[in-house]
Amino acid sequence: MGGLRGSPRKPTLLEAVIVIVVAVICIGVGVLVLEVDVHVPLVFSVAFACLMGRYLLHIEWKEMEDGIFRGILAGLQAILILTIVGMIIGSWIQGGIVPTLIYYGLSILSPNIFLLATLLICSIVSLATGTSWGTSGTVGLALIGIAAGLGVPVPLAAGVVISGAYFGDKISPLSDTTNLAPAVAGTTLFSHIRAMISTTMITYAIVAVITVVLGFRFAGGILDVSRIEAFQKLLAAEFNISFLGFIPPIVVILLAALKFPAIPSLFAGVVLGSIMILSQGHGLGTMVEAIHYGYVPAFSAEIAGAESLNVAADLLATHNVVDIAPELAQEVGALLSDLLERGGLDSMMWTISLIFCALSFGGVMECCGFLEVLLAAILRRVKGVTGLVTSVIVACIVTNVLLADQYVAIVLPGRMFKPAFDERGLHPRMLSRTLEDSGTMTSVLIPWNTCGAYHAGVLGVPTVQYLPYAFLNYLNPIVAIVLTAMGKYIYWRKETDEDIIKV
Repeated sequence: MGGLRGSPRKPTLLEAVIVIVVAVICIGVGVLVLEVDVHVPLVFSVAFACLMGRYLLHIEWKEMEDGIFRGILAGLQAILILTIVGMIIGSWIQGGIVPTLIYYGLSILSPNIFLLATLLICSIVSLATGTSWGTSGTVGLALIGIAAGLGVPVPLAAGVVISGAYFGDKISPLSDTTNLAPAVAGTTLFSHIRAMISTTMITYAIVAVITVVLGFRFAGGILDVSRIEAFQKLLAAEFNISFLGFIPPIVVILLAALKFPAIPSLFAGVVLGSIMILSQGHGLGTMVEAIHYGYVPAFSAEIAGAESLNVAADLLATHNVVDIAPELAQEVGALLSDLLERGGLDSMMWTISLIFCALSFGGVMECCGFLEVLLAAILRRVKGVTGLVTSVIVACIVTNVLLADQYVAIVLPGRMFKPAFDERGLHPRMLSRTLEDSGTMTSVLIPWNTCGAYHAGVLGVPTVQYLPYAFLNYLNPIVAIVLTAMGKYIYWRKETDEDIIKV
């Protein structure tokens, strides 16, 4: 290949667009038609970009290979953090920390504030687990069942569930997207989270007011207390529920607030989770298994898999849970089992492999100059910080629509716009925040996106029906643009910054 004639050159806008179109086709066919994971279609997109770079632009393979390595290098800190996050989730579930948060979160339900309580409960669970999918598919599904009993429209309840679920997905240090965005932009995890507080919490306050106002219409409903009690009693039968479970999250939050580095701060969560596992009466072997492979449901799985109602009733009696109907216990047990069977170092390998593929694509696109050409075409009409932020938000939404995956919607626009943010003296966390304000939040609003398809399926509500009520998801990008236009919460790069990572 080194003997090919021609000097290296920059791509034309048409050539850059061709690469994007081919990537859209590869990923679109893979995800929407073949219904496979996005990894391999991304790899084929990388291969096509390399072929374009080598045979049309005459760029040496070694240079493109170095570009891939530079792209992957940008995500190494996030990858390391994600492995620790997997260990945290496994230890926090086995140690009863996550079950404790769910247990007390369900205690705040009331017919008068059902929608607000739904928002808060889903926020608590998603903050504790770092997953919108797990929150919506378990606690969220149960809350929708309760909403139906109160006469609350199911699309409305689904939209509020998604708003709460994505609050944690976006802002929890345990979330993969929360780790991916700063890795792409070139800042640290906690710096990124602190930057997101402004746009996210202002939007969250607006959504909370909306849920309170809408909730007045359903204040006369009768709450299905039996389902809530079933959740709490099954949790209490499987774990030692205690206020001690609040200590590990509080410690991690305090360390973040005190600006300790992300990796040791999060690993402190693993240590505290390990101590909680031992305090639950488990041995060292169980502790190591949970940290490595995640939690394996016990009592909830037994109840869910009981061969008959009589067997379920016997299991309930064995664990001194005698006042729950066996059929309700089986239903709730299945939901809890799905929610709790997660975590562990191994659980992050799917996400990490996807990050490798996505960063490789971004690295080749950057090395060959495709991103530079696309960015130049976009920035010709962009003036000021507001225009730049708006361009990122639009690019993330378009990527979510065309490539149907939120990870790609973070990586590709992130790599594309990073030089523009650097040239204008903006702090990288300004970019990482904007990527999450749009790339993460809007993915669930698109029916054919992996996030939209999942939530529509698990909640039983078509995307177009819950979309108007997923207030947090579509208001967040709007709030981000408005605040920037007002000159609020704009972060500039300073010489003394220690939270900037060279990528």
